[in-house]
Amino acid sequence: MLEQYYRMGHAVGVSIQMLAADSVSINVCGVVVNKNKLDLQEKFADLSEIKLLKEKLPQRAHIALGLSGKGVLQKAIDRVDNIDHNNFSQILPNANFDDFYIQHFVSNGKSFVSLIRKTEADKWIALLNDDGFKVFNLSLGAFSVKNIEQQLNVYGEELTFDGHIISRNEQSDWLAYTYHQSAKSSFKLKVESETIDENLVLPYALAFQLVLSAHVLPIVANAERLASDFDRFTTDRKLKVKSGIALCVIFVLLLINFFLLSSLTASNVELTNSLTLSTQSTSNLKLLSEEVEAKEALLKELGWDGGINKSQLIDELAALLPTGVTWNEIVINPSIKTISGGANNSKFDDGKIRVTGKSDQIIPVNEWLARIKTKKWVKNVQLDSYVYDNELNAGRFIILIDF
Repeated sequence: MLEQYYRMGHAVGVSIQMLAADSVSINVCGVVVNKNKLDLQEKFADLSEIKLLKEKLPQRAHIALGLSGKGVLQKAIDRVDNIDHNNFSQILPNANFDDFYIQHFVSNGKSFVSLIRKTEADKWIALLNDDGFKVFNLSLGAFSVKNIEQQLNVYGEELTFDGHIISRNEQSDWLAYTYHQSAKSSFKLKVESETIDENLVLPYALAFQLVLSAHVLPIVANAERLASDFDRFTTDRKLKVKSGIALCVIFVLLLINFFLLSSLTASNVELTNSLTLSTQSTSNLKLLSEEVEAKEALLKELGWDGGINKSQLIDELAALLPTGVTWNEIVINPSIKTISGGANNSKFDDGKIRVTGKSDQIIPVNEWLARIKTKKWVKNVQLDSYVYDNELNAGRFIILIDF
C-alpha cells in the first residue's frame, strides 16, 4: 500500500549522443507517475548544448543519463556472470579496470559489455549536477530499451531507431547491437498507443527504468557514487512517508483524546452546576470559592500553560531534528531558583523550553534553529551555549525556546 508513496514520482531521461568533431545530440524525455499510468513530459529532441537543459527542465529534476556514440566502446562476448579485474583484460587488453565505467547486459548466451572512461562520463555528470539537477544512474548504449521493448509497436526481429540497430530472435533475445548515426526507423514508433519521436525512445527508456526501479531491473553502468545517491534518496523518501504516517496516527489519537476530554469536561460542568445549585449557604459558597482559588494557584505553581499540548510541541521539534544532532534532555517550563529574604526558592520559568544535546558541528545546530523558527507557536529561539567537549569528541549545546 505504501509503495506508491515510496517511488519517485518524476524522472527525466537525458540521452547524449557524442558525435564527431566534439558535437553532441541531446534528447530528453520526462516520465511522470500519475496514479497507475505514466505520462510523457519534457519532450525535447536534438539539442546541441547541455546548458539548454537548465531552461527546459524543472529545478532539482531527477536525471537518468545515457551516453552513446563516440567514446563508448561496445563489445559482445560469450556469456559471463560478471566483469571484474580477473577477466577485464579479455575485453580490453592493457587497460586499467578502475579507469572505466562498465555496463554488463546479458541476453540469451551473450554478454554485451559497454565501456566508457570515467573521466569522460564524470564530465557530463558534473555538468548536469552543476546546473542543479541530480543524476541517479548512468546507462551506456541503447540497452535500457530492453525494459520498454514490449511497449513499442515493433514486431520484427530488428529494432532500429535514432542510429541504434538491435538484432533479436523470435524470443526477443538480443543477438547483436550496433550504432550508426544515419540509421533511422522505417515507420512511426509508438509507446503503447502514443506516437513518439524515435529520438525520444532511448531517453524514455532511461526515465522509465529510473522511475520504476522497484519493479524493473535497471540496465546501468557500475557508477557506485550514483547508486549510493539513489539509495540515499530512496531511504530518505521512505523515512519521510513513515514519519508522515506516524504523525497522522498521533494526530488521530490526539483527536480522540480531545473528544474524550471534551465529553468528560462536559460531564464535569454538569456535576459542578448540580453542586452549585445544591449549595445554599453563603459559607459553603465562600468555601468553594476558596478551594477553586487554591487549585488555580496550585496549577499555576505546577506550570499549567492553559491547556497547551506539550507532547505535540516535543513531536514537532523532533520532526525537525537534522542529521548529526542528538538531544539528551528537553524540559518544558524549567524550574529556576530565586533568593528571597535570604532563603532559596524555586519557581517555574513559564512559556519556555530548554533543550540540551550534542553535535559534532555547530552547522546542523544552526540549521535546526532555523527550522524551529518556522513554527507559528515559537515566539523566540536562541542558542544559549555551544561548548566543544574533547572527551566526547562532540559539542554540547543548550537551546532556549519561548512559546
